Amino acid sequence: MLKFLSRVRIEFNALDPRTASCLEFLAQCNARKAKESNPSCAVQVKRRTDDEPPKITVTFVNGVEEVFDATATPAQDIRNMILEKGQSLETEQMFRDAGEPWPVIIPAEELHQPAPGTKPRKAEEKKQ
Repeated sequence: MLKFLSRVRIEFNALDPRTASCLEFLAQCNARKAKESNPSCAVQVKRRTDDEPPKITVTFVNGVEEVFDATATPAQDIRNMILEKGQSLETEQMFRDAGEPWPVIIPAEELHQPAPGTKPRKAEEKKQ
């Protein structure tokens, strides 16, 4: 997960009961496997003393920053969102390295063509 990020900032009040997501995400970030995937990713923890809700701010390697409300979003969902965006970043970088335009625009007529080696089924065949 950290290989797609350049910085993670976790802010929470230690006495706030809504910090479970922050603590779980912090544990995921500090796991050895995560640290080894990107040792240059800075993980910052800020303990707040006010009533500000806990939040997690991540900065992707391309500079895009995203803030997650840790009271409403479970840590696993935040992790999944980061992985999905990271895979999109990898795909984008792969196309740019190959000199191809990004985003890839697929013509509408190609979207409606059947895939090679498959036959569209008729409604009657599905009922049997």
